[in-house]
Amino acid sequence: MTASIQTAREEMRACLSQKIIPFWLARAVDNQFGGYLTNFDEKGVFNGNGTKYLVTQSRMVWGFSNLLEFCLPADREFMAEAARQGAQFLMKRFWDEAYGGYYWQLNRDGSVADPAKLVYGEGFAIYALSEYALTYRDEEALAFAERGFDLLQLYAADTLRGGYYENIERDWSISPAGSYAGDRKSLDIHMHLLEAFTTLYRASRKEIHARKLKEVLDLIFAHMVNREKGYGLNQFDLDFHPLPAINIMRTWNAERETNEVIQTPTDSTSYGHNVELSWLADLCLNVLGCDRSGYEPVLKKLLDHALRFGFDHARGGVYRDGVSDQAVLVYDKEWWQNFEALVGFLNGYKLYGDERYLDAFLKTWAFDRDFFMNMEVGESRQLLQADGTPVISNMGNPWKGIYHTGRALAECLRRLDALCADSPANPPQSAPAR
Repeated sequence: MTASIQTAREEMRACLSQKIIPFWLARAVDNQFGGYLTNFDEKGVFNGNGTKYLVTQSRMVWGFSNLLEFCLPADREFMAEAARQGAQFLMKRFWDEAYGGYYWQLNRDGSVADPAKLVYGEGFAIYALSEYALTYRDEEALAFAERGFDLLQLYAADTLRGGYYENIERDWSISPAGSYAGDRKSLDIHMHLLEAFTTLYRASRKEIHARKLKEVLDLIFAHMVNREKGYGLNQFDLDFHPLPAINIMRTWNAERETNEVIQTPTDSTSYGHNVELSWLADLCLNVLGCDRSGYEPVLKKLLDHALRFGFDHARGGVYRDGVSDQAVLVYDKEWWQNFEALVGFLNGYKLYGDERYLDAFLKTWAFDRDFFMNMEVGESRQLLQADGTPVISNMGNPWKGIYHTGRALAECLRRLDALCADSPANPPQSAPAR
C-alpha cells in the first residue's frame, strides 16, 4: 500500500476521533431541553439559535450511533448517552401523536414550530433510529423507525406513478404546488430514502423493507439518472419529466445564506450528489445481495462524469453545481459535497482499481484537510471559493451537524482499513456492507 494512502488513513482517523467527534460531544447535547444544538460560529461558539430541524436532529442521532467505533475510549459512555437522549427526543418530542409521523421543526424548548411531514425529514428519522437500534440494540427505536416507514407507504407513496410525494402537511395532505412543491419529486429526497431504507432493512431484515428499498433504487436509475452519460438530474414533475429546479420552501437551498440568484436549466446536476449516489447505490446493492450487472456501469459513469466536468484537478474538490455534461454553474465548494466526494472516489478505486479515483480522493482530502477543516476548532467550514477562500466559516447551522463530515471520514476509514488489509495480489473489491 502506498505511503500516501497510509498517511491519509492516519490523518483521517485522527481528524475524526480527536477533532470532529469531540467537537460535537462537547457542544451539541442540549442539557436544558433535550436534543441537540447545532448552530456554532467559526470559533465553535453557540450563536443562540436553537432551531431544531428533524433532519439535523436525526443526523446527530445517526452520528452518535454509527461513529461509536471511532470515538476515543474515554468518550464511549458519553457518546452512548448523547445518542440515547437524542433518540428519545425524536421519539417523544418530534413524534406527532395525533397524525403520526415526525414534525419538521421544533423550537429549542421542544414546542412545535412547523408540523409539516416532509419526506426528507421522515426518511432521516427512519435512518437515525434504525442506526441507533443497530448500534445499541434498542427495540423501541426500531419500532418507531418501522412506524415511520409504514406511514410513508400509506400516505406518501405515489402508487400510480412510483416514488414518493415529498412535501406534505401535518395531516398528510400534499402541500400546494409552487414554492411548496407538492407537484414535484427530486433526486435528492429519493436518494436519501435509499440510505434510510438500506439501514432499516439491515436492522429489521424484513422482506417489505428490502422490496421497497429495491423499488427506490430502480426508480432512481430508471427516471432520475442519465445512465448513458452518468449524471443525475435535479427536479421532476410527478410523472418524472425533468423540470428547471426551483428553490423549494423548507429546503437547504431555500434557506442557504449566499443569496445568489441562478437561472437553473432543466438538466442541472450536482456533482456531489452524483458521487454520493455512486457509493450509496453500491452499499444498497451489497446489503440487498442482488445482481449488480445492470447497475455497475452507471456507478462508474457517475464518478467519471464528476471527474470530467465538476472536479478541480489543480486544487482538488468538486464544484457545487453544473449543467449536465457542459459548463459548471457555480464554482464555489460546499462542505457536504467535498466530504461525500471522498467516499465516492475512494469507493470507486476499491471497486475498479482505477488510479484516477485514488488521485481524486487524495487531492480532495488534501483540499478538505487544508481549507475546509478548521483543525484548531475541530469541524469543517461550510462554504469556500474554489481556491479555498472562506465564504461562510461557521462550524454548524440548523442544517449542518456531524453527519457529512463524520460519516465521510468513517466510511473512508472502513475502506482504507480494508485496502490496507488486502494483500497486493488481491484486486480491489467492493467495501463490505455494514
